[in-house]
Amino acid sequence: MERGSELRNHLAEKMAGEITLSDSPGKVLKKWRMSFNIPQGVLSERLGVSPSVVSDYESGRRKSPGTAIVGKMVDAILALDEDSGGKYIRKFAKIIHGEFETDVIYDIHEYPSPVSLADFAEKIGCRLLCGSLNQQIYGYTVINSLNAIMHLSSNEFNRIYGWSTERALIFAEVSSGKSPMVAIRVTPFKPRSVILQGIPIEEVHPLVQKLAERDHITVLCTDLKVEEIITRLRGEP
Repeated sequence: MERGSELRNHLAEKMAGEITLSDSPGKVLKKWRMSFNIPQGVLSERLGVSPSVVSDYESGRRKSPGTAIVGKMVDAILALDEDSGGKYIRKFAKIIHGEFETDVIYDIHEYPSPVSLADFAEKIGCRLLCGSLNQQIYGYTVINSLNAIMHLSSNEFNRIYGWSTERALIFAEVSSGKSPMVAIRVTPFKPRSVILQGIPIEEVHPLVQKLAERDHITVLCTDLKVEEIITRLRGEP
């Protein structure tokens, strides 16, 4: 219980700081609400305000919330998760404590503001297999596809989502693309986009598109080497 309290405080500080310091605090607030899978109406009810208040903050129609209001919103999000068993707070626990295997996760990064998926895909030379590029992401994870599937349990697999499922998962060294999509299919969290590294679109297994369309996931392919992908995304070797 003590560690859970420490974790909650650490997570609350990160969430509040990210929202307050962002150039688009409403969008970051929306990201966190969605990361905890909380509908606007449920959050507004917890806060004792109308749903339009939360909607106006998230859309930017209402003046950016001050630190006191942000604190109340963050506390409400965490309290709602605790009421339902604390699933998402536990999901972030290992991320906070930096427990990642380097042979599974090559790189993981969070953006302070949303990034266009189309711009992201262009930066690393992607070709579109299926889905829409008219979306935004808040981060990406570069994963060793085989090691992730071989060594991670379903709960551990969820760690690849970092702080938000609104992200691109880049699976490296895939053979057909089927295994990553099957793994995603049987887990509760779904990414905005999956990028298959090292395989031409023509060689992607037909099942990939069917699974992606069922879960509304945009799938892309890139021929760039893993090191080059990370260099381009980070802007440094």
